Amino acid sequence: MSAMPFPARLLHDDEVIQLDINPHWWYLGSPGLVTVACLFGALVVNAQIDIVWLRDLLSYVFWAAMLVSAAWLIKRAVEWRTTYLVLTNQRLIYRQGVIARHGVEMLLEKVSNVNFSQTIFQRIVKAGSLLIESSGEQGQQQIDDIPDPESVQNIIHSAVLTRVRAATSFTGAPSVGADDVVSQLERLEALLHRGAITQVEFEQQKQRLLRN
Repeated sequence: MSAMPFPARLLHDDEVIQLDINPHWWYLGSPGLVTVACLFGALVVNAQIDIVWLRDLLSYVFWAAMLVSAAWLIKRAVEWRTTYLVLTNQRLIYRQGVIARHGVEMLLEKVSNVNFSQTIFQRIVKAGSLLIESSGEQGQQQIDDIPDPESVQNIIHSAVLTRVRAATSFTGAPSVGADDVVSQLERLEALLHRGAITQVEFEQQKQRLLRN
């Protein structure tokens, strides 16, 4: 769950949030480690160096560096609290920023694939990146510092499958406003390739789309 929930006023009618997360805590790791290292260095210098001018000089350097890194940490913390990855029953939303803001939104019907990647260290701390492929204007979108990316990938896949099944209407013709037949077939094929639907379901929906 996100530390600061995604604003409800930005949701569409009948839109329900299914996932709302901030970046992984390691997003704060680099400035946090630098701040602690500078503090430790300043304490060691004051305790171990007897030459006054050298001690004062090194202390000044370490304390100045700690102030800079602390400011970096505060900036990162604000960014962390105002960065959202939100999954609803209609869209996948990524927003970042306080004053200067930017974001990406993808309709679930247009999401064709979601992959995740992790380094060895990221596997240890359970962080990673998502690569989201869309048939819309965004094309590919990589989102870094995702907590437990494999679980997030599975949640998004499930939401996409639910949305596509609703759009193609498993019990009838495609719903009003559904994408053209070619786009629907491409998404169904992507779902088939990653195992989200069976071959039988794919063939059933393919025939329904081609008949309408």
